[in-house]
Amino acid sequence: MNLARFALTLTAALLSTSALAQEVTSPDGRIVATLTANGEGVPIYSVSFDGQPVIEESTIGFTFTDANPMRRGFEVVSEVESSSDTTWEQPWGERRYVVDRHNELAVTFRQNDVEARQMTVRMRVFDDGVGFRMEFPEQASLPVANIAEELTEFRIASDGEAWSIPAGDWNRYEYLYERTPISALSTVHTPVTMILENGTHLSFHEAALVDYSGMWLRRMEGTRLRAQLSPSPRGPKVVREGAFHTPWRTIQIGDGPDDLFNSSLILNLNEPNVLGDVSWFEPHTYIGIWWEMHLDESSWASGPNHGATTENAFRHIDFAAEHGFRGVLIEGWNVGWDGTWFGNGREFDFTQAYPDFDIEAIAAYARERGVRIIGHHETGGNIDVYERQLEDAMAFYERLGIDAVKTGYVADAGGVIASDGEGGETFVWHDGQEQVNHHLRVVQVAAEHRIAVNPHEPIKDTGLRRTYPNWVSREGARGAEYDAWGVPKNGPDHVPELIFTRMLSGPMDYTSGVFSLEGRGATAPDIPSTLARQLAFYIAIYSPIQMVADTPENLEAHPEALDFARRVGVDWHESMLLEGAVGEYAVIARQVREGETWFVGGVTDDQPRDVTIDLGFLYTDTEYVATIWEDGEGADGLGDNRHAMNVRTVTVRQGDTLDVHMARAGGFAIEIALSGE
Repeated sequence: MNLARFALTLTAALLSTSALAQEVTSPDGRIVATLTANGEGVPIYSVSFDGQPVIEESTIGFTFTDANPMRRGFEVVSEVESSSDTTWEQPWGERRYVVDRHNELAVTFRQNDVEARQMTVRMRVFDDGVGFRMEFPEQASLPVANIAEELTEFRIASDGEAWSIPAGDWNRYEYLYERTPISALSTVHTPVTMILENGTHLSFHEAALVDYSGMWLRRMEGTRLRAQLSPSPRGPKVVREGAFHTPWRTIQIGDGPDDLFNSSLILNLNEPNVLGDVSWFEPHTYIGIWWEMHLDESSWASGPNHGATTENAFRHIDFAAEHGFRGVLIEGWNVGWDGTWFGNGREFDFTQAYPDFDIEAIAAYARERGVRIIGHHETGGNIDVYERQLEDAMAFYERLGIDAVKTGYVADAGGVIASDGEGGETFVWHDGQEQVNHHLRVVQVAAEHRIAVNPHEPIKDTGLRRTYPNWVSREGARGAEYDAWGVPKNGPDHVPELIFTRMLSGPMDYTSGVFSLEGRGATAPDIPSTLARQLAFYIAIYSPIQMVADTPENLEAHPEALDFARRVGVDWHESMLLEGAVGEYAVIARQVREGETWFVGGVTDDQPRDVTIDLGFLYTDTEYVATIWEDGEGADGLGDNRHAMNVRTVTVRQGDTLDVHMARAGGFAIEIALSGE
């Protein structure tokens, strides 16, 4: 072929490919996604924001353990466009009403080989980002999909900064975030948040993770990332029969951190509530027989140092009733904590209490005092044992009037014990397909017994709280327990990082409220925080259940902080980021669900900051009283004066401003209530 004929052929091929390219645009016109097949028949997509590329042409495909890859040789056989503009209400949440405005493009690809396999890529574009998933019809050429790997790529258009935690390592999601160039990432968990060189803010994650393996992101070279599915000991990382679809792959996009904070993309890509009325769940604050174990003042195991005794439970119930806390979490009450339970869990019994814990009397006493016991199911990472007892365990709690349970999966990553289907055991990952299915099974069984679930060492949040509103919170990152025994402890930048990374996926049970600011064997200064910062966590770190983690004695030693903890809201009508920067600081305002009271919280890293809060969000012609818990004179969250806190009140109206100082590793909390209330 001469050069002229080659040029004509190449031009024709490019024109043919271009003709197949389809675009879908966000309702505001700022985000444009394209979806097509390239000259080799590889499905590809790209994304731009304000005319600038965000994701350059990136491939979509799959490999299997027992079938040819779905990588190239595809052609587009159909395209369907649609749009939606609706508003739906959360039964509880960081905001009451969620707007779902998006445009959608569904492109069906057929592979031109003897099997003629098909898949549809469904792309939804919102004003706050993009979500897409791959859908497989029931087809004779692929009756069972034994997926070895997903080949979805994200070719990020430029370098920039990224905040990430490693994937595939022993400690699940419980790592401190690293701030690196995008081009220096390795294999990371999602959400991973980035700021491109032009200032565009991105966060990569997934939504509606059901019957599939969790997605990690692995850097291939430069700024090209590829999906990597969590492993399975059975060979295929995902096994699906008949018609199925993947989770949504999500890219949240905005000008700044407020766009990420305000995004509802993850929730909008989940199915509506399937449980119906869930008013039996009440957002609440709680205390617990918990922190004392982390301090080594008592133990989970039975014996003379046992924490979960009848006497200790009564004491905590009395404290909760006196100070207005709805819940009391009690860990270590059931048989199985003696000996080696970490990564084992073979001895746990979820309906048999230790002899010194009269669970029937305790549950009855709590009801008399208007307090609810929060149940606890630690599995030691043994889902085989737990699932065999699951129905009985939930029915037992329902009979006792226990309507919330904290579950736990303490085992190293890759060390969860599951049934091998033949009467033996196998070991799976915390975010593999089997564990994904396990968590949903627990939530579904719990819902049948009107019980809310709060897993620790969980599968990551992907917005399924919309579909199953009894899935109220979870851990899934380094929480306050590391301030008791972690080396290193959570640094002052940890929470300002969580707000723009982990918290973009959903609520977190951080277990805030360590008023003593001291961990196990503390030597001052210990926990890097001021007292006012501990109060700010209740506003900055969203969860519909909030623990006041310290011991009753330590809480009572700080009455002004305790007063705030019993006043702060836990369910919100609206939430907004007033100002902030990823990993540095955040100032957040939230309006309570029922009423006109607002709470404002601020946290900073190791830099002191002065912020001016514009109260333009208040109602007009209305007088409010702002009560401010702030770092006091000389306060220093990294020094010896961590408890210095000032409480003041001031009358305010819409349009006024409040000036507040945050010390190093400091913060503040503000209640703004109607005057006269």
